[in-house]
Amino acid sequence: MRSSEKQTLTILHTNDIHSHFGSMSAIAAMINEERAQGGHLLVLDIGDHMDRMAVETEGTLGMANVDVLNLTGYDAITIGNNEGLTFTPDQLAQSYTGLLCPIVCGNVLEQDTGRPPVWMKPWTIIEKGPFRIGLLGATAPFNTFYELLGWQVTDPIETLREQVKTLREQVDVIIILSHLGLSTDKRLAEQVAGIDVVLGGHTHHILEEPLITDKTVLGAAGKFGQWLGKVVLERAGESEPLQLVSSGCVPVQSNLLEEKVSLAIATNRAEAERMLDQTAVITDRMLPVFYEMESPFATLLAQAVRHFTRAELSLVNAGQLLGNLPQGSITKGMLHSLCPSPINACTISLNGYQIREALEQSLLEEFISKPIVGFGFRGRILGTLCVDGLEIRYDPNAPAYDKIKSIYVNGEAMDNQREYVIGTLDMFTFNVGYPSLAQGSNIQYYLPEFIRDLLEEELKRPGAVEESLRKRWLQG
Repeated sequence: MRSSEKQTLTILHTNDIHSHFGSMSAIAAMINEERAQGGHLLVLDIGDHMDRMAVETEGTLGMANVDVLNLTGYDAITIGNNEGLTFTPDQLAQSYTGLLCPIVCGNVLEQDTGRPPVWMKPWTIIEKGPFRIGLLGATAPFNTFYELLGWQVTDPIETLREQVKTLREQVDVIIILSHLGLSTDKRLAEQVAGIDVVLGGHTHHILEEPLITDKTVLGAAGKFGQWLGKVVLERAGESEPLQLVSSGCVPVQSNLLEEKVSLAIATNRAEAERMLDQTAVITDRMLPVFYEMESPFATLLAQAVRHFTRAELSLVNAGQLLGNLPQGSITKGMLHSLCPSPINACTISLNGYQIREALEQSLLEEFISKPIVGFGFRGRILGTLCVDGLEIRYDPNAPAYDKIKSIYVNGEAMDNQREYVIGTLDMFTFNVGYPSLAQGSNIQYYLPEFIRDLLEEELKRPGAVEESLRKRWLQG
C-alpha cells in the first residue's frame, strides 16, 4: 500500500568551486547541519571543483579535491572543463580512483572505445527513501581540445534528450548536472521534455530565487564556494506529482568549520608542497618581469613557446607571469606559483597587418593594464607583448597605432601581406586580450603541456637565459 504522507526531498548543490579550499570546510559544515535535521538529502557538485592554480590540487593532481568530496558526503558529481581539459585521461583516472560517489557525464566518451571511461557513468539512479532519482550530467563541449586528449564529445542537448527518454519512466525525479552555462540550461528546459531540475555551472551565475522554465527548475550557486544551492521538492504521497517548495542559494558561512575536512585539506597541502619542492632547474641569474615593457622573464616565455611549437615567431603577454624568476634553485612549486594559468601553447597563421596591430596595441596603456578574467587566465592584467623571432623598432612618443617604425622577422623585413605561422597562447584564440590574434587561420593547439612546463624545458636549454636578455623591442 502506498504511503499518503507528505514526502520532501532536499537537494544541496555546489559548482565552480575552482579549488577554493578555504570555502570547503564551511560548505561541509553547512551540509552536515542540513543532514542532522533528518529527511531525505541529496548532495551534488556540478563541476570545476578542481583548479590546478591551487597548490593542493596541483601537488596531488586532484586527490585533495577527492578527499574533500568524500568527507563532505557528496552523492554524485559531474566534471567541468577544468577537470576534463587540464588533466590527462590517465591523471583523471588516478585521481578519481578513490572517489566514493558516482561521476555522471553523458556526453564525454573515449575515442578508442566510444564508451565512457570506467570511472564515469552516463547516468545513475539513486534512491533516497521513497524517491528514485535519475541523475544525468553533461559538460561544455570544447570539442577541439577534448579530441587532442583522446576524448569524443557529443552534443549535450541531443545526448540528454535520449537519456531522459530512457530514464523518465524508471524514476520519480530527473536532475541534470549541467556544466554547460545558463543559456544552454534554459534551452535544455525549453527543448527537452521530462526534466524536473537543472543544476547549472560553468558561467558562474547565481540564482538566488527560483527560475522556472516550462515546469523545469533551474538552480546555480555562483563560483568559488561563496554560495550553497538548495532546492526543496515535495509531494503529498508516492502517487502524487512533485511540487517545488523552494529554490535558491544561501551565502556560505565562513565562520563554520568541519574538523575532518579542515584536517584533510591541511594534510593534502603539506603533501602537495612536498611534491612541488622538487628542483626543476638551477639558474645563475634573476630574470625580472615587467607588465608595461619588454622583460627577460616574459621573453623567456616567448622563447619557450616558439621552440616548443617550432613556429617562425612567437607572441606572449607578460601578464601570464606573476613575479620575477629568482636566481638559484627553481622548484616546480615556484614555476607553478609564478605561472599558475592552465594555458596551452598554440600556432596560428596571421598576416603581417594582424601581427603589427597586436604589437601596436601592446604599447598602449588601455591594453597593458586591461583586467582579464576567465579563459584559463589566472593573472590580473593582460600586460604587453613579448616576442621571439622578431626585432621591432618603435618610438614610444609617436601617436597610437603609429609607434612602430619597422618589424623584422628573423632578419627580414616583415611583409604585411604574407602569412606567418606564429606560436602564441590558446587564450588569444578566444578573442580575449589582443583581438587581431584571434583573426588568423590554421589554429593548432598543443595539449596537455601547460606554459609553465614549457618554461621549465626552456630553462634547461643551454644559452636560453642569456638569449632572454637580448632586446627585441628597440627605441629609436
